[in-house]
Amino acid sequence: MKIHTANDYKSDLKPIWCPGCGDYGVLTVLTRALASINRPPHEIAFISGIGCSSRIPGYTTAYGFNTVHGRALPIAQGIKLANPELLVLVASGDGDGFSIGGGHLAHVVRRNIDLTYIVMDNQIYGLTKGQLSPTSRQGLKTVSSNQGSLEEPVNPLLYMLAFGAGYVAQGTPIDMAGLAKIIEDGIRYPGFAFINVQSPCITYGEAESQMKAQKEKVESLEKMGHDPADRLRAMALAQEYGTKLYTGVFYRNPAPPPAHGERVAQRHAAYKASPPVKGDILKLFTPSV
Repeated sequence: MKIHTANDYKSDLKPIWCPGCGDYGVLTVLTRALASINRPPHEIAFISGIGCSSRIPGYTTAYGFNTVHGRALPIAQGIKLANPELLVLVASGDGDGFSIGGGHLAHVVRRNIDLTYIVMDNQIYGLTKGQLSPTSRQGLKTVSSNQGSLEEPVNPLLYMLAFGAGYVAQGTPIDMAGLAKIIEDGIRYPGFAFINVQSPCITYGEAESQMKAQKEKVESLEKMGHDPADRLRAMALAQEYGTKLYTGVFYRNPAPPPAHGERVAQRHAAYKASPPVKGDILKLFTPSV
């Protein structure tokens, strides 16, 4: 088997994000994580929606699908079901993932599709010049809301834990090694994995979200002694989203249930072993007397 390096997963396209954007770091650690996994690029599918972060598939040598706004998860689920052997990754932003795409989150979690969902969360719409996003803090003033946001922000970590996700983690590009570790761990998790990445928007993001500010407030869950098998403690820590910056694995189900693909395969096998006869099917459409 060929040993792949990070460069094997980088396409010839050069990223066009703003200089200093956190997404550069995400792309770098992603290729490192894939090199550690060592799956050849043609066995990987990278799906995205619309936004700055959604450019990532084009910067890799994997199969890529840049879908419509907010619809990356449904497309990714279809691809995984059609070809279960593919390693499926999804890239999204906080707007793409938690606004127009928010309705898909609960269902991908309950189905437990074996894919890794990486959200680059910068609390702003960067591609469309700095409007409020679902994770923008209350009171934030932007070009389209000069009197400040009235709404409480979405809490991505608490959302995913409450929906029942088996793997929930958070990282930041200021800790490249730590971010690569949780992305690799999320990919290896046998089921749906969610990774929230605090990826600063250098152009429209608040000063409090930039790299320098992150370095002053980041706290490692591992160094705190957090047990990722403790779901209730994970939810308590997740409630501090927006005030604290915890990095690492909040929750990893110690006894992962079968992924959706496994259940589908089991049902197909059972059907082939004992297919229904014509009379049994007709009974479904025959009124009872």
